[in-house]
Amino acid sequence: MTLIDDSRPIFVQIAERIENDIIEGGMPEESQVPSTNQFAAFYQINPATAAKGVNLLVDQGILYKKRGIGMFVATGARAQLMEKRREQFFEQYVVTMIAEAEKLGITSEQLMDMIRRGDGGK
Repeated sequence: MTLIDDSRPIFVQIAERIENDIIEGGMPEESQVPSTNQFAAFYQINPATAAKGVNLLVDQGILYKKRGIGMFVATGARAQLMEKRREQFFEQYVVTMIAEAEKLGITSEQLMDMIRRGDGGK
């Protein structure tokens, strides 16, 4: 993920970057995440902006704070993020694809054939 995308708030991009690292295994559950100051220095942003992104994930139960130590990835965070991303995928891509297929008169069978063709028939 490229930071910084001017079309979206930076703190949202920070949260998504952490989410991606958790999903991809770069930040395992119960591991410590970089501090907001480390994020700020790495991305050359204001520490308050980095903190806002981290706090989004704290509010969602993805990260938790150990007082005096730092932020950590919560147990179950990866599964929670995977479910969230699957639902987003469904809403953003599948629902949109089905609506467009209906407009074009593509049947369910034709759509399934297109999907099979797109994934090499797996």
